[in-house]
Order: sequence, then C-alpha cells, then structure tokens
Amino acid sequence: MQTRTFYQYLEYLKLSGIESIYMNPETIQEAAERRKKLKKLQLSGLEEKYRNCEKCLLNQGRTKFVYGEGNPDAKLMLIGEAPGADENVSGRPFVGKAGQLLTRMLTAIKLNRNDVYITNVVKCRPPNNRNPLPNEIDSCRKYLDEQISIIEPKLLLLLGKVAAISLLNENRTMALFREETYLYKAIKTYVTYHPSALLRKNEWKKYAWIDLQKLRDDYFKL
Repeated sequence: MQTRTFYQYLEYLKLSGIESIYMNPETIQEAAERRKKLKKLQLSGLEEKYRNCEKCLLNQGRTKFVYGEGNPDAKLMLIGEAPGADENVSGRPFVGKAGQLLTRMLTAIKLNRNDVYITNVVKCRPPNNRNPLPNEIDSCRKYLDEQISIIEPKLLLLLGKVAAISLLNENRTMALFREETYLYKAIKTYVTYHPSALLRKNEWKKYAWIDLQKLRDDYFKL
C-alpha cells in the first residue's frame, strides 16, 4: 500500500468512528518492505521502458541511458546535471572522480550511497560534457518527476547551478542559491556545489561543507 493510499484508509477509519488500530512492529516492518519492493519494481520498469529514448538528440551520443540508482524509499534524493563519460559507459550516475567525491561528501555526514537516491536532470551525456540545453532538460523532466513521485523523498539536494535553475526556475549565482531552502513539489530543497565544481575549485569545499551540515541536521530529524 503506498503512503498516500494508506493515510486515506486511516482517514476513512476515523470517519467511520474507529479511533485507533493495532499493528504489531512485524506487520509495520513488512508493510515498509513491501512498499520498498514495489517502488523498486516501478523504477526498474520505467528505466527499462525509457532506456532507448529518442526524445532529444542526446541519444545519438549515448552508450548507456543513466536513469538513477539508490534506495527506492530514500528520504533524501540527490539531483545532478547530466552523466559524464564514465557514467555513459557504466550506466550509473556519479561513478567518476566527481562521483567518488560525492560518496566522500555523503560519508562526511554519516550517510551511505545506499541510503539515498541519486540521479540527474538529464539521463544521457551531452557532447563534450557541455551543459544540457533547455529542450534536453524538458525532454527528461517527465522521467525526473516520475522518480520523485515514486520515491517520495522528504529532502532534495540539487547539485550545481544547472540542476538548481532547471527545477527552481530561477537564475541566480550559486552564492544566492545557497542562501535559502526551497520547495519543489512541496519537498524541502537544498542547493550546493556540484562535486565536479569542487574538484576545480578547492576553496569552495568549505561552503559545500556548510550546506551539507544543514542538510544533515534536517535529515536526522526525520
């Protein structure tokens, strides 16, 4: 039973005059596992459905469609810009040098990659790692929104300016993006530097660490 349906059922019971129900811990755990398995199946099915996508010209340079990976029931979803060369070969997001740094960033706030879900605003590599074009982002928007709808994360972390502009529809500097949190589909949303930018500009890591600590504090309150 999905979360929204479950709460609708509880509301129905309340309106029927039933004030409380009993569920033992085993039953609750089993329900959580069923929900997680269902979400995993949904995501796997959509990845297979879209793997040969030709909605934009990025498919012409594609080796592998990079849909996303991680915990299908994650409380935190990370959204980057686009696959790079390593990701295009492997079919997995954030596996190159930037991905290795991202893994270390998560470890620094006591999270494992298996705890979160990681994806990008576009699922195919742009030529020469250029920024994805607006029409390419629009072509993939349905895929990203479906992922968010299925996973139902409590927090989003947007990695880099491209992801921030794409989802928040604002064109700001990274310094301004980082000053506040946002709502995307009613989900609290943070913005920080893309790991590839941190590899180029070591001095920005101290700012990313500030962002991560704020995110960490929110995450462990959930």
